[in-house]
Amino acid sequence: MGPASGRYENQRQPAESYGGRLLRLQAELDALKAEPAALRSPIVAAGCERMAGLWDSAADASDPQYPTVGVTGFFQVDAVWFSQDADSRGFLGDVPDAVHFRRARLAATGDVAPNVDYLVEFDFGFPGRPSFMDVWLTIHDLPGVGNARVGQWRQPFGMDNVTSVRELWFFERALPFAFAPFRQTGIGFFDGALDESATWAISGYKFPVDPFGGNFGDDGYGAAARATIAPWYDESTNEVVHFGWSWSHNRPTDERLFYRTTPEVGFTQGDFNTVAVAVPFFVDTGLLAAEDATLLGWEAAAARGPLNVQAELVYARVDQVAGPSLLFSSAYAQAAWVLTGERRPYVRSQGVFGRVVPAEDFGTCGCGAWELAARWSYIDLDDETITGGRLTDTTIGLNWYLNRYTRFAFNYIHAVLGGSAPHSQTGIAAVRGQLDF
Repeated sequence: MGPASGRYENQRQPAESYGGRLLRLQAELDALKAEPAALRSPIVAAGCERMAGLWDSAADASDPQYPTVGVTGFFQVDAVWFSQDADSRGFLGDVPDAVHFRRARLAATGDVAPNVDYLVEFDFGFPGRPSFMDVWLTIHDLPGVGNARVGQWRQPFGMDNVTSVRELWFFERALPFAFAPFRQTGIGFFDGALDESATWAISGYKFPVDPFGGNFGDDGYGAAARATIAPWYDESTNEVVHFGWSWSHNRPTDERLFYRTTPEVGFTQGDFNTVAVAVPFFVDTGLLAAEDATLLGWEAAAARGPLNVQAELVYARVDQVAGPSLLFSSAYAQAAWVLTGERRPYVRSQGVFGRVVPAEDFGTCGCGAWELAARWSYIDLDDETITGGRLTDTTIGLNWYLNRYTRFAFNYIHAVLGGSAPHSQTGIAAVRGQLDF
């Protein structure tokens, strides 16, 4: 019975599992690390540290939290009608009415670590189809810097320019947008200051990039910076007073530069103006042989309850290769009032206004949120021998927010050409359906 009993007892005690061994080894490591350093030899201490590092790395690698992936996107479909006087037809031709997808975007966003996030966004409505939009990674919590971003994104210049197109008050950004460097590929740094009452951002990039974020050439660089401050802010009443300043310096790759824009409808973004579009450019400098261009911008905004106001002024100085320096200017002022009492909140971390969210969604119990908006803007592209023309837009807009993610909008734009361009008037009526997720 003795030998048989011994074999039976050994069989009843299974070999230690891998999980049990790992737990025992970890307990031994913890015990060794807890010993005073003087009681351990340098070799043992170093070995424990290396093993602990490997253990931590293995734990991080198996952490199911990262990477995270979320899918987001939106589309905007527009119908646009033009009414021109005889002078407008003579100068611009007969501008056709249109139905088109102004934007149609899909994006993946998420985190790969507690301090690193990303966005990869493409647009299927812009020329390029698809075109690169925001494609970047951001590293957060850098000592002394705050946040660093690498890739392509909206460069820090102006309040209107850095506001998301999902939250615009009107169909398009105002006429000063024609000067902005907007999306370029480079590296930038940004953070808040003064107990979140201020923001700052600075970046450097290749200039200009194509619809796929590329620039090829030994020259062609730019830089941009923006600083904002909100000396008064009360979230409970949506009261805010905001001021900001922007600067940008751009040296084009091939010493060629141009500024041009349509009224505030259709394709107006400078980095896509090399592609033919249905709506003609109402003002246009033509190609300028330019060494560089420097932009200066000032912004001011305020809100109280359902009322928001915002204004900007931008100057562009262009140093020609052979010829005098040129000075162009542009400005806008706009106001919006949410008729149903909701608020367009101030986003302190970005120094912009956010979206209107209905108190009650449209349906059996509510009508959504309704917002009335008005804007005046102008751009002057006449200086020295350059006859780009002068454009003044007056816009009335009505926005209906069915819910947080669905919006219908109506804009009427009265566009007046002048300056070196023949004086003419064009009326533009447009409706938009927008959905994002």
